[in-house]
Amino acid sequence: MSNDSDARLTELEIKISYLEDLVETLNAMVARQHDQITMLIHEVSQLRQRQDDAPSGAGFRSLRDELPPHY
Repeated sequence: MSNDSDARLTELEIKISYLEDLVETLNAMVARQHDQITMLIHEVSQLRQRQDDAPSGAGFRSLRDELPPHY
């Protein structure tokens, strides 16, 4: 092979190694996000269950509907 071909091959090998590292990093990030999403889905379902189990009179209260303490 000529020097030009060797240089191009070396450049491609370097790019591939960077791309492999990037793919591994992105894969780890996606795995963490998957775990976080699973945890958040579980928490939301628990909150919905807790809300469904609460008496109907103890529903959501908006703080805007309450008078401030200085009135």
